[in-house]
Amino acid sequence: MSASSAATVARRPWSFTTVLWIGLIAGTLDISDNLVYNALRGVTPAMVFRFIASGLVGVAAVQTGWAPVGLGVFLHYFIAFSWTAIFYASARKFAFLVRRPVLSGLVYGGFVYLFMNVVVVPLSRVPHLTRHISLAAHINAVLSVVIFVGLVPSLLVRRGSARG
Repeated sequence: MSASSAATVARRPWSFTTVLWIGLIAGTLDISDNLVYNALRGVTPAMVFRFIASGLVGVAAVQTGWAPVGLGVFLHYFIAFSWTAIFYASARKFAFLVRRPVLSGLVYGGFVYLFMNVVVVPLSRVPHLTRHISLAAHINAVLSVVIFVGLVPSLLVRRGSARG
């Protein structure tokens, strides 16, 4: 990609539709990984989404009906959309993010993972887990966020800027 093509993303007007589609793709890939990984461990999709909702409403989300499941779905996609919007806005300002999409996507995904686990989750109302999280679960979580929330949006932003 040329410097002028990379600069195109910075000059193009904000595209809510672009961010929405990329956020939906990233969010769907990320939650699909999570749902498949957890299904192999006997955790249902409803349990996953209730756990996500518990970050906002606390332990009540884990113990009650279907409303927390819907809230969990909404929160998951809202978070994916937000991280996508932040990357998209950053790529419009800093063309090097578009010129080096693999590196910038992987670094961004690592930042997202760290921020979510060091800042957001500890400040949330997620109930403390009573059992140890396995190394495999940690590796899966890191790879999922780095690849699906960092790398994929970065590559899609670059692809969109190359068309412009």
